[in-house]
Amino acid sequence: MYTKNVKEINTLITNYFEGIFEGDIKKLEICFDEKAHIYGDIKNTDYLKNINEYLNGVKSRQSPKDLNETFKMETIGIDIMGKIAMVKLHVPMLGYNYYDYLSLSKIGDNWKIVNKIFTHVE
Repeated sequence: MYTKNVKEINTLITNYFEGIFEGDIKKLEICFDEKAHIYGDIKNTDYLKNINEYLNGVKSRQSPKDLNETFKMETIGIDIMGKIAMVKLHVPMLGYNYYDYLSLSKIGDNWKIVNKIFTHVE
């Protein structure tokens, strides 16, 4: 069961990375629960959006792929306990050095991001 959960979470992370790197909203939509919120700190500026606002922001910006950036995103850690998990990611893109913490929950048969917090580190 643990191995299956790790595989499913890694698939979700791959879709998440590809979604934000390519600006692929469809890939991102399947990653997030419809009630998810995103909280962040970008150079001391607070960032708070619901999932729809976040997806619209990704949709309206130029993607890192379109800007010919090199894909450097990586998983730092995954902690799974039952039907919940925490994922720590390094997401350098668009001139920022982001670190994301994703709270996941297994809803029905699928892992979903229920909350995202992130920060930019100089």
